[in-house]
Amino acid sequence: MKTYVVTGGSDGIGLECASQVAAAEPECRIVLVGRDTRRTARAIGRIRSESPRCRVDALLCDFADQAAVRRLAEDVLATCDRIDVLVNNAGTVFARRTLTAEGVESTFAVNHLAGFLLAELLLDRIRESAPARIVFTSSAGHYSGTLDLDDLGFARGYSIMRAYSRSKLANVLTARALARRLDGTGVTVTSLHPGAIATNIWSGAPWFARPVLALMKRRMESPEVGGSRLAYLARSPEVEGQTGGYYERNQVREPSELARDDDLGERLYAVSAGLVGLAGAAT
Repeated sequence: MKTYVVTGGSDGIGLECASQVAAAEPECRIVLVGRDTRRTARAIGRIRSESPRCRVDALLCDFADQAAVRRLAEDVLATCDRIDVLVNNAGTVFARRTLTAEGVESTFAVNHLAGFLLAELLLDRIRESAPARIVFTSSAGHYSGTLDLDDLGFARGYSIMRAYSRSKLANVLTARALARRLDGTGVTVTSLHPGAIATNIWSGAPWFARPVLALMKRRMESPEVGGSRLAYLARSPEVEGQTGGYYERNQVREPSELARDDDLGERLYAVSAGLVGLAGAAT
């Protein structure tokens, strides 16, 4: 039985991805990770009703809390004999600069460090399950992203979009770096822009931006469409064995110049490992 671990799975494209995977592979197992108890329970109920033959389990995690991510990894390892696919999809934004308990800027912590840490903690089990896949939800916003390793959290010049774009650039760099480390293991790593999707991720935007976002939502694609692109990388035979790529609309696209800077990716990897307390990550 193939096991899919999907973070950010209680709504939006994570839930739609899990729903579509379960429908296409009714004998699979879905481990749906959410932050809110009620929303996660509703999501589980929906998938179970749609695909009653699929085993669906729920785990809770606050991705702004590294200790919670570590507990999540322990729970996954304790309950999953194999991990065929890890979909690192959890994400958020913060209108004002906030710090986690570890002193990390929260957008970077949730959108990048949490997925980085979870992948590292589950990596041995994923390797054992090969052929296996790791998918990172990034964004076309990474094209405007910058990366200052001496000020990752925008102690100077914070804005919601600058922080978001930086975290999404980190997703692409990390996917490429991890793909290099796992070359030849049977584990592939990809990242994607799921599209401009009408989800609740921007609910934390400042009040003055909300009217514009409401108008933009009318032109955005549905969560079902975004979820289908996530599911494509999670299970399509067309991308079997393909690793390191950044995808838009189910096609490989060249990421930004910074995202293609593999030396920068290696330095970010080392800094990220330090920020989450991992030595010698992915070796």
